[in-house]
Amino acid sequence: MKLLVLGGTKFLGRHAVAHALEQGHEVTTFTRGRTNPELFPEAEHLHGDRDGGLDALRGREWDGVVDTSGYVPRIVRQSAELLRDAVQRYVFVSSVSVYAEPEDEPDSEDIQQHYGALKRACERVVEEVYGEHSARVRAGLIVGPYDPTDRFTYWPRRLAAGGDVLAPGDAEQPVQVVDARDLAAWLVQLALHGLGGTFDATGPQLTLGELLERLRGDANLVWVDSQAVLDAGVEPWTELPLWLPDRESWFLMQREVPGWATTRPLEETARDTLEWDRGTPGERPTLTREKEAEVLAKRS
Repeated sequence: MKLLVLGGTKFLGRHAVAHALEQGHEVTTFTRGRTNPELFPEAEHLHGDRDGGLDALRGREWDGVVDTSGYVPRIVRQSAELLRDAVQRYVFVSSVSVYAEPEDEPDSEDIQQHYGALKRACERVVEEVYGEHSARVRAGLIVGPYDPTDRFTYWPRRLAAGGDVLAPGDAEQPVQVVDARDLAAWLVQLALHGLGGTFDATGPQLTLGELLERLRGDANLVWVDSQAVLDAGVEPWTELPLWLPDRESWFLMQREVPGWATTRPLEETARDTLEWDRGTPGERPTLTREKEAEVLAKRS
């Protein structure tokens, strides 16, 4: 079957393309041609811009499309309307962040400021244009190899290094992650064979304590009260991923596990993520060992 991926060379889209090719499908990617252009020589690569530069998609047909790169409803509408008569099913990757923001459409396209609200507005556009032939997938925290954010990768890397490891806040804080490879496989299935509708897509419910304990190896977890960590100037989520000191946001990590979920073990995700990370040079935005040591020293 023929699959179009809007995106396809970075993280989730990359895994979707890889899975579809492994399944023997014909895959076309639509990107700007700037990120990992050397990937997937066996796929067709179309280049353009989602905002007004869609000409490469005109006059073509596919069985399904997976949209991994839509954030602004005005821009998503352009691709949805152009492809309405060219693609049978449209799968849009949204976010559980929609549950944290008002349902009204924001008057700004500032993705950082209105991420969840803009994603919800994009969902409405896709449903309006495609109706029951669309699926709106509200993804939880997507993790795994090729994740550029370090929002999970920090933990396998830090725990593998051993020693005393700063564990922030409450060990009972809920955590849910979904391996990008598992989610990607389901997105491809939805686009080519699936039903329409709105779905949550995340992994099994865990606590932060359970997750760190399962991955810690020989490391020693040192739990420090959230307020003490905040007072030390540590930024939640950016410097210490998965840590949510604001209990009002815990509900975002307590979504019902979807029926599709045949997720691989957490340990496998962590192992593969660490292996990829070790071969990837560059600065990391997360907590430095020096700053971690300062926090632990203040505790004692």
